[in-house]
Amino acid sequence: MKNGLVSLKALGLAAALALTVAGPALAGKKDDTLHVVWRVSVPNLDPQHNNLREGVVIGQLIWDTLVYKNPDTGAFEPLLADSWNWIDNTTVEFKLKHGVKFHNGDDFSADDVVYTLNYVANPASKIAVPGNGSWIDKAEKIDDFTVRVKLKKPFPAAMEYFAVPLLIYPAKYHAKVGAEGMGKAPVGTGPYKAVTVDGVKRYLLERNENGVPNSPKGRAKIGKVEIRTVTDSAAEMVELLAGRADWIWKFNSDQFDKLDKMPRIAASRDESMRIDFLLLDAIAPGDNPLAKQQVRQAINYAIDREKFVKYLVQGNARVIDAPCYPGQFGCDTSAAVHYGYDPAKAKALLAEAGYPNGFTTQMVGFRSAQWTAAIQNDLAAVGIKAQVSMVEGAVLVEKTKKGEAPVAHWDWGSLSVNDVSAVLPNFFGDEGYDRSQDKEVKALLDKAGTSVDQAERRTLYAQAIKLITERAYSVPLHTFTINYAYNRELDFKAYPDELPRFYQYGWK
Repeated sequence: MKNGLVSLKALGLAAALALTVAGPALAGKKDDTLHVVWRVSVPNLDPQHNNLREGVVIGQLIWDTLVYKNPDTGAFEPLLADSWNWIDNTTVEFKLKHGVKFHNGDDFSADDVVYTLNYVANPASKIAVPGNGSWIDKAEKIDDFTVRVKLKKPFPAAMEYFAVPLLIYPAKYHAKVGAEGMGKAPVGTGPYKAVTVDGVKRYLLERNENGVPNSPKGRAKIGKVEIRTVTDSAAEMVELLAGRADWIWKFNSDQFDKLDKMPRIAASRDESMRIDFLLLDAIAPGDNPLAKQQVRQAINYAIDREKFVKYLVQGNARVIDAPCYPGQFGCDTSAAVHYGYDPAKAKALLAEAGYPNGFTTQMVGFRSAQWTAAIQNDLAAVGIKAQVSMVEGAVLVEKTKKGEAPVAHWDWGSLSVNDVSAVLPNFFGDEGYDRSQDKEVKALLDKAGTSVDQAERRTLYAQAIKLITERAYSVPLHTFTINYAYNRELDFKAYPDELPRFYQYGWK
């Protein structure tokens, strides 16, 4: 085993050993529990205090939003709100559902919506993704079941946010326990309620029998969902093959065909909205080679992205030039500068920047040691010695914020929001993880995010993408193909928004 990875041969031996010692399989419909295993720990389950995809997935199980975006049609449907009406470009009024209860028995009302939206909009709350609520001015209670939300400026993507990241808290409970208490003992109105939260190792959810009336999510089909965190991909695979897991995802593509041929396991491969990229720290103080545009451009030329996608990512993943998902509104790939694989050009740019012999830097990754190592090798070939450390996703977030990750190997799923306002401002518009602090780019993104003229928005976002890529603040790598493997008895369906809707799945 190397770098937390395992060969197919070693995997077979490990699985055989596990099957020998594990005893009877625990997974499957026998106990009406969907056993999920993944490798990412979620330190805080409070949905506004984590930005990890696994946290987003759990959030959609425990909490609800005002509206629901139908993943098959793209239409917005009533969830906690019965209806809504845009009074003007900066004011929307929601009529709320009656008869909804939180998992702890509290009645749902306008107080909960007002509390949640004002909490998310308040910079003092220090939420994980400030862009989730930075566009909200305030929420006001009109009566017990009517809420009016005032926006600071027009925000065309508002309904996307009301439908995904703006999950509604129980006001009294959250005010009492805070983000830390909510993270340890979550309470929402969603299709599952939290029964056990064992740190970051295990989460046990049980079906909410008193769900939202006429919820488009429906009543959960499987009685319980148990989510366990393991240390690496080898351990995850052993759990699946030993029959202790019903569902895993994001495993290495070289294991796909073997899994799909097994009688008890099905495998599927689907492109998602997630993108893979390097974020380059152009603003770190001191002797910082990445402060020079030629160095950042050299890094873009140094990486063989076509080979990376073909041999490592595989499936129908695509190389990207723009730092956004090509299908998102505003992601104009034609506006991006294209950096082909050109090591000679990379070396010339390094020499021009004053580094003819290259330099040493730090690279921090979290998703795949194999992928990060491949990038490390390409950089080494042009003289850039990247010392790699693999960390938890939450650690990468903090290191990026603190300027402790000169080259940060990120991926981002835009919180499943199909608009570039969910990605570009977070990394290039001073809303979270911006390591460029480019005022010209920020001004373009701010204007694009508030214009109600769709054509103008497209133009402004294209201008921003052109500057971001010219100035090489990041290295866009590829779209993601998500590998799923699951019990063949599970009625599973994948969506491009990368939200496995466990409440929809049943046993065949």
